[in-house]
Amino acid sequence: MPSNEQRRQAAKRKLERQMQRREEQAKRRRVITIGATIVVVIAIVVGVFYFSRSGSAPAAEQQPPQPQVNIPTELAPPPTRPAPLADPVSCTYRPDGQASKPVQPPANGEVSSKGTVQATIETNQGNIPLTLDRSLAPCTVNSFISLAKQSFYEGTNCHRISTEGLQMLQCGDPTGQGSGGPGYAFDDETFPELKYGRGYLAMANSGPNTNGSQFFMVFGDAQLSPDYTVFGTISPEGLEVIDGVARAGHDGAFDSSAGGGHPHEQVTFNKINVQA
Repeated sequence: MPSNEQRRQAAKRKLERQMQRREEQAKRRRVITIGATIVVVIAIVVGVFYFSRSGSAPAAEQQPPQPQVNIPTELAPPPTRPAPLADPVSCTYRPDGQASKPVQPPANGEVSSKGTVQATIETNQGNIPLTLDRSLAPCTVNSFISLAKQSFYEGTNCHRISTEGLQMLQCGDPTGQGSGGPGYAFDDETFPELKYGRGYLAMANSGPNTNGSQFFMVFGDAQLSPDYTVFGTISPEGLEVIDGVARAGHDGAFDSSAGGGHPHEQVTFNKINVQA
């Protein structure tokens, strides 16, 4: 039979083996825990990075920061001719390419150069009341009224706004691309003394005597040569609508050419009511 000493030694060796196994098991648990913690941390870091990237648009789709638009508040003096036009005047509307929307040109012939006409552009952004002035540009006023009464402008968008240097909103092209028109053209009705300012309504063109349906509304600075026919003015209420669109900025689509871009706040013409 084993002696007491032998039993104590055997028990001691058994205890040492148990303690060694426990220490090895504890060591394995620590290694597993540390490894799992590292995996979790890596997963969290990767997840934060992924979601922070996916939460913003790709660089090409992000809107560039818009500079603050400084808009003058004072209206420019009403435009006037240095000498009145004959009354009546003769207007000619000649064919010019394909119409962007079915429309008939005004009849050629004599048109009055006296008086004003009130018109209101109803848009999705609010109403823009206008005063059309025959004493400035009778043939232009006659064309604008004709297009409005034929619903040519309904459903069209203002395709361009410029907020620096030249501050204006350009409209009147049913295609929304800046190249559309009514299929006819007519001559400029300008004069050398013409200067542009806040509140002026003027025709856009692609060169001398190429007026069609496109026009622009000046809401601020406009250092232009007198090559664009002014045919009326915009009311203060209408300018407030345009100011809001201008402050929202644009996409810069025309910065490399004419300047400006498509307005971030789209302006759609619902109807133009003419009191004539």
